[in-house]
Amino acid sequence: MSYSLHSKLLRRYPWVIPLLIFLILVIVYSWALQGLSVDFGLLRSSWPYITDFISRLFPPDVTVIDIAVKALIETVQMSIWGTTIGAIISIPIAIASANNIAPRWLQWLANLLQNTVRSVPSIILGLIFVAATGLGAPAGTLALGIYTIGYLAKFYQQAIEAVDQRSIESLQVMGASRLQIAQYGILPQIIPLGLGYTLWMFEYNIRAASVLGVVGAGGIGFQLKSYIDGFEYNKATTMMLVLLVVVTVIDSFSSQLRRRLDSM
Repeated sequence: MSYSLHSKLLRRYPWVIPLLIFLILVIVYSWALQGLSVDFGLLRSSWPYITDFISRLFPPDVTVIDIAVKALIETVQMSIWGTTIGAIISIPIAIASANNIAPRWLQWLANLLQNTVRSVPSIILGLIFVAATGLGAPAGTLALGIYTIGYLAKFYQQAIEAVDQRSIESLQVMGASRLQIAQYGILPQIIPLGLGYTLWMFEYNIRAASVLGVVGAGGIGFQLKSYIDGFEYNKATTMMLVLLVVVTVIDSFSSQLRRRLDSM
């Protein structure tokens, strides 16, 4: 009776639900803004400092273009190896965490591992590996590899859980092992989607590698931080522009490749 009454009220006043959602959003965002303690007066008075800093970035100093290109090549190399290492390790973790093929206890452990890795910022991973291997690209590559696991393992897991369940059931009926189910029933279905996720992660790792340079983990970020610390803002601008061009080119190429993979 109560359910019927609620249905009649909703049909008669269809605007109630959208209004409630809107009020909840207002409350949530008001609460979040209050926690930020934003000083709008300070923001208005800070514009001269912002414009002064931006003005120092121009014009770019093209005399360091060769240094920028070398540092960018190192960044791309770090991203290739970091993404590859992370992708390889992510595959068994994703299989172990998928709820359609793995036992419950193994899912729990694999998901705990994923959450643990994702909870550690890439900067912290960079600091850990810089302490272990010293300054340079090896530390950045290892940090990217571990950082990649936290995301690609989750993406792969979602792809595995979205496969056609009938193919898995058919293999189970035939007496296939878990490894055979993964090899013949799941991998053929998730490879296009998995490659798309991996390409996206590669793009992201190029940006992340530039951030890791701040802690001395190699790549273009290391040069960028060095120039900023030395107040050589024009040279830093050249680094950022070179990074922007390469990221844009890679994004365009990988977007086209992902579209082809999606159509497979």
